[in-house]
Amino acid sequence: MKNAFVFPGQGAQFPGMGKTYYETNSFAKRIFEQANELLGFRISDVMFNGSEEDLKQTKITQPAIFLHSIIAFKSVGATRPDMVAGHSLGEFSALVANGTLSFESGLQLVSLRAQAMQKACEMNPSTMAAVIGLADEKVEEICAQVSKESGEVVVPANYNCPGQLVISGSIKGVEIACEQLRAAGAKRALILPVGGAFHSPLMEPAKKELQEAIEATTFHAPACPVYQNVVAKGVVGRDEIKQNLIDQLTGAVRWTQCIQAMISDGADKFTEAGPGKVLQGLINKIDKSVQTEGVQ
Repeated sequence: MKNAFVFPGQGAQFPGMGKTYYETNSFAKRIFEQANELLGFRISDVMFNGSEEDLKQTKITQPAIFLHSIIAFKSVGATRPDMVAGHSLGEFSALVANGTLSFESGLQLVSLRAQAMQKACEMNPSTMAAVIGLADEKVEEICAQVSKESGEVVVPANYNCPGQLVISGSIKGVEIACEQLRAAGAKRALILPVGGAFHSPLMEPAKKELQEAIEATTFHAPACPVYQNVVAKGVVGRDEIKQNLIDQLTGAVRWTQCIQAMISDGADKFTEAGPGKVLQGLINKIDKSVQTEGVQ
């Protein structure tokens, strides 16, 4: 039996997140205060008392989810994962959990990533859309066709589970693709309330900024494999982990394929550490035979 830990990405935030940990756990309180100092502002105050709108700001959302996830993981105590994975932003939490990154380095990279992505979004007005009920291959085909014919950017961004894919690109490109996806039989092709085209070529400016920071950061030998979004396989080599983390900003999150690879490599229990239950739901749709649980 192999125990896999998985870590959520942007969208899992909620008002009041982490407050119970802070009030009941001295270790968690210490981590929160350390994060406040490292970030240069009291992110704990925004997490505990901020509104949904406050928490939707990318510069807040990403470090908040990372912080909550790491505290949730460490609250489990002696449990050690046999393998880890994270959805988009969650990959940084996974790398702290398996010892590749220190907490401090992870938080600093996440904060820089969030700010770089925010700037890239402001440079290129763009969006994402959820596509439900269409085969991945058909979505890929339509995105490629729209990009070729219109000159707009639109690509598959998140392979969340069978029949659920998110596309990303310019506003016009995503709108055209949604029309064609609905015409091709998608149950839904719905533009999402996000600030930019994450996991698309439009994130290239953020990728360059993040690359410099990652290359300057110490990465340690991992205690177990991390199943990375862009390659959907277990990775233990530090140089490869770094490159995949850089490529993730403009590459697709192959979550379905990551979970399938983990199950193929022996995972039969998945523990989601962090806010919400989104990943548990996706894993159950990918393979109902495995056990899922959450640590919040």
